[in-house]
Amino acid sequence: MERTNGIALWRQIERTLAEEIHGPAYRPGDRLPTEAELAARFGVNRHTLRRALSALQEAGLVSIEQGRGTFVHADVMEYQIGKRTRFSENVLHSRRQPGGRLLRAQEVPAGAETARALGLRPGTPVLLLEMLREADGLPVSLAIHYFPKERCAGLIEAYEHSGSITSALFSLGIKDYTRAQTRVTTRLPLGDEARLLRQARSQPVLVSEGVNLDPDGLPLEYSVACFAGQRVQFVFDT
Repeated sequence: MERTNGIALWRQIERTLAEEIHGPAYRPGDRLPTEAELAARFGVNRHTLRRALSALQEAGLVSIEQGRGTFVHADVMEYQIGKRTRFSENVLHSRRQPGGRLLRAQEVPAGAETARALGLRPGTPVLLLEMLREADGLPVSLAIHYFPKERCAGLIEAYEHSGSITSALFSLGIKDYTRAQTRVTTRLPLGDEARLLRQARSQPVLVSEGVNLDPDGLPLEYSVACFAGQRVQFVFDT
């Protein structure tokens, strides 16, 4: 840092970090070094460093999350909700690369809400797929999908082979499915949701409940997904 050029130290730090954020050093969602590490790097006290970080936040380049650190701001992704809502297609449409991982795949008895949505009796076996979905490597949603076992036997194996719900259903003879309804609410993250989505527990998530129908109009899938609220904007087709 130049201490004799007439430019405040915090402003010099802000400009240096802004250049690094705009360059290849960071990607959206990356965490910056800690305040102590940055203060030591630039040879300043924490008050000066915090003023620089605050200026970066005001400029929309970073977000400062209490207890977690400072993160490079991620542009909000538009997520289309329509007759055919497909995660990968939405991510690709936003010029990002879809990804993620399967967290859980198992047979479970249908709870009351799942049974109601799928038109089953409570306790009827259903197949559960829980997955963390990403866009350009940044967590976007944590979703649980339920399917009636009787009509979707072999779905778990098909999904593990293809990595796609649409492809897995197609291999079972279900060529298409469409959205019957979507309900959206907001709440604070529960359990491990904040950790998996890499966001602060004080930041709300968008919760989407959806029911998809098969070509015969029968309930095929019930899903509950929570989205990182600062990274996603729902757009409803009309």
